[in-house]
Amino acid sequence: MTYSNATQVIIIGAGFTGLSAAYELLKKGVSVVVLEADMHVGGLGAAFDVKGEKLDRFYHHWFTNDNEIMNLIDELGLSDHVEVNPTNTGVYYANNFFKLSTPWDLLNFKPLSFIDRIRLGLLALRARKVKDWKVLESITAEQWLQKLGGAQVYKVIWQPLLKGKFGRYANQVSAVWFWNKLKLRGGSRGKGGEERLAYFKGSFAALAEALADKVRSLGGEIILNAHVDNMERIAGGWECHCMNGQNYSSDNIISTVALPLTAQMIESWADPEYISHLKRIQYIGNTCLVMELSRSLSKTYWLNVNDPDFPFVGVIEHTNFESPVTYGGRHIIYLSKYLPTDEKLYAMDKDAFFDYAFPFLKRMFPDFERDWVIRTHLWKAEWSQPVVEKNYSQLIPEKQTPYKGLYLCSMAQIYPEDRGTNYAVREGRKLGNKLACEIIKE
Repeated sequence: MTYSNATQVIIIGAGFTGLSAAYELLKKGVSVVVLEADMHVGGLGAAFDVKGEKLDRFYHHWFTNDNEIMNLIDELGLSDHVEVNPTNTGVYYANNFFKLSTPWDLLNFKPLSFIDRIRLGLLALRARKVKDWKVLESITAEQWLQKLGGAQVYKVIWQPLLKGKFGRYANQVSAVWFWNKLKLRGGSRGKGGEERLAYFKGSFAALAEALADKVRSLGGEIILNAHVDNMERIAGGWECHCMNGQNYSSDNIISTVALPLTAQMIESWADPEYISHLKRIQYIGNTCLVMELSRSLSKTYWLNVNDPDFPFVGVIEHTNFESPVTYGGRHIIYLSKYLPTDEKLYAMDKDAFFDYAFPFLKRMFPDFERDWVIRTHLWKAEWSQPVVEKNYSQLIPEKQTPYKGLYLCSMAQIYPEDRGTNYAVREGRKLGNKLACEIIKE
């Protein structure tokens, strides 16, 4: 079956990028159909039910300087749903816990010598003073961090985090990626130097649903369970062929999915060199164990694990930010692991994953017992994080492809910032506005 109702733009993917692009196009009178492979909108912002409340599958928060998402929330009239709180950040190192939420905590961080604590504090300040990220493109994060803070600061603080996040790709990661992380966190602090973060009451999925409702109210159509298998050029435009047997035609297409997926959709006819370009950027996946516990593990929201023997980069206790009362008194723990999808841990089911993780958690929290666990959930994302290498700007494809009417707007094209809902909204709206202006001119 073919749908050809003179749609001006098809958007592949109903994550925050796709929905934001649709919103911008529709506001300017451009007709839009959004095709989503899953049975829900929101992409990585999907949620599940805990005691009648929606909870994010993967942990989420915003920084207070994430203005793009805050502006969108304000436009939707949902600013009263945003909760901003100070958060406790800590580090687990050498079988001990250390608080690292304020400058005072830093000065008392005993695993580093006093002079190295000063170096660590100055490193963050020096990083925030970098205005031209291009000067960092040709060096790795490892090289840059050692230069700024010294070998011991790198070994204790940064190396475990890089390895925990990127695994076998850690020594390839660009200094630009790390610079942006330091800049963001440094700009999201209160008057006392404490980190302040924001969360959307009811889950990020609730925001995605609100944005989807707005898209529909403006005349847009969102079709779920519409997995695009391939797309082809037809007379006067494009046609998307879905695995459900339905086809959709339009004048233009915006693909917001991972670049290798877009490559698969067009490789039967597109230039092989361009296909190779789309497949050049490497991605890692994520597997995230979510535990509903009868009691709390600690008072820390975000616990960085800097023990090189520990296989997880962090333990995030969501209910040290959002009250356990929201989830029927249950304490919510995220245990997240970024990794290539060919690794054994990615293939584990939730029971095997928990059995693997439990001894590590027990060593960290000796009082923790299996009978604390009410339920566990395991969520996986194959295309979770692009590997931001040196000279990454040269790897990013342009939003306008070599094929008229076909556009790309994916997380891998967000740079020098890292992927996230704030920048997904920014890039989606920017492309939506640009394309709408071009369509209106024609």
